[in-house]
Amino acid sequence: MRKGRLAAMVAAPLAVAMIATGCGGGGSGSGEDGIITLHWGEPENPLVPANTTEEMGGFIIDALFTGLVEYRASDLKVENAVAESIETTDNQNFTIKLKPGWTFHDGTPVEAHNFVDAWNYAAYGPHGFQGASFFEQIEGYDALQTEDPDGDGPAQAPTPPTDKMSGLQVVDPLTFTVKLKQPFTIFPVVLGYSAYKPLPDTFFRDPKGFEAHPIGNGPFKFESRVPNVELNVTAYDKYAGDNKPTIKGAKFKVYNELDAAYQDLVSGNLDFLEAIPVSALVGDRWKQDLGDRAHQKPGLLTQNLGFPLYDERFKNPLLRKAISMSIDRKTIAQQVFAGGRDPADGFATPAVDGYRPNQCGEACEFNPEKARQYLQQAGGFPGVLTVETNADGGHNEWVQAVAASIRQNLGIETQFVPTPTFGEFRQKANGFQFSGLFRTGWKADYPNLETFLTQLYRTNASSNDYKYSNPAFDAALDRANAAPTVEAATAAYADAEKLLAEDLPVIPLWTQPVQYGFSERIAAGEVKAYRILDLTTVRLNQ
Repeated sequence: MRKGRLAAMVAAPLAVAMIATGCGGGGSGSGEDGIITLHWGEPENPLVPANTTEEMGGFIIDALFTGLVEYRASDLKVENAVAESIETTDNQNFTIKLKPGWTFHDGTPVEAHNFVDAWNYAAYGPHGFQGASFFEQIEGYDALQTEDPDGDGPAQAPTPPTDKMSGLQVVDPLTFTVKLKQPFTIFPVVLGYSAYKPLPDTFFRDPKGFEAHPIGNGPFKFESRVPNVELNVTAYDKYAGDNKPTIKGAKFKVYNELDAAYQDLVSGNLDFLEAIPVSALVGDRWKQDLGDRAHQKPGLLTQNLGFPLYDERFKNPLLRKAISMSIDRKTIAQQVFAGGRDPADGFATPAVDGYRPNQCGEACEFNPEKARQYLQQAGGFPGVLTVETNADGGHNEWVQAVAASIRQNLGIETQFVPTPTFGEFRQKANGFQFSGLFRTGWKADYPNLETFLTQLYRTNASSNDYKYSNPAFDAALDRANAAPTVEAATAAYADAEKLLAEDLPVIPLWTQPVQYGFSERIAAGEVKAYRILDLTTVRLNQ
């Protein structure tokens, strides 16, 4: 998910803001029949789909909204949802027909203009949506953007000449067309991502009111929210999708520590935890605590360290390579994660369609002697190398271990720097304010290798927090986008990925499975490979 989505990317925060003692009681999770409770953290932005590009907000968007297509929970197979059909003869011009009968939670119909208006609003530069670049493939996108010629900030920038992309046209209430700048073969695949969800007319009349009370078209509707405490959703009884909920609703409970959420899970005061804390991985304690309620499956999750390439000290790729090769990924994975992570050999996870092994080459191999040689060739590193993460996400242990590995094997003075909250951490990332290495996790937005490339590394992309730019890489993505088939495009994306190993804008560290747990109340539930529980699949024990 863009900023990672972070991953959306955006980084994938594991927790934010409330003490565990305020969470639930007894052994019923929430104490309400038919309502399940989930671990949550305050999202970075208000819950508008195309401006929600990180994991915590994504949990809610996934429940409240349904797009043209969706990814089946069990295997991420792409299936039509609101779309009746998505047709093209050239992978550049698409005709999209909607199924009748879909409604928003306010009772208004979901029509073609709800998609077109939402996409135009998100792509309009002055709105500042983090997911805007997901629409850059559409003809007319550039006319909605503006640059700040004198560097004085957005307020000084001229207004774009239009707020509508020429490549979007409403044909009738249930049909619209999309014209792309050039062929983009996997376009139908990406349409399940949150940025492409529809918005009701009420959003455009009162965006601020919508932020306070989001209205979607998904299987669950917004009920209430207490900031830094909880958010509640209830099943939408007029949901038009095939996957209708069987539970009455869900309570997303905010925690400031993943360990506190885990203790609530073990004690029965929480029904679902999407990530197991490091402390519980040691000796596989989580499997002992949870028994058959402990689950693991291949994941579309990566963990990297980004270089602030806007800082002159990090311009030399030999320096970046030296730092990467000084990190003992295998030992850290064993000691910190009890083997629950796999050292990365590229910029994607083996679970994604298009994965190609050993894309990172020697840059991801632990070789202290050669690392020191590269450091010497690069002229050393001036001053202290900082390694930064948000302190509220359960990352401190491994970040400190990485810093120690660099210090020990390169002789560089290295300092661990925690930023208190994920929100503050993302503000620094968005403002390009890091002065050293920074954590940048990524969770796939859709089941294709491209999701690990474009938004992270294309010039000026939404989650390119490093200011990386390589015209050759951008051109390789363009070639992949225009490939004649999805299979050919996917292979070409792997060719583009190979170029990243030469520049190394980030240090790939490891990929991780989805490790999650249920309470005794949950009889069944599918968790997607990017760590979201599909609430429509949840079944409760009777």
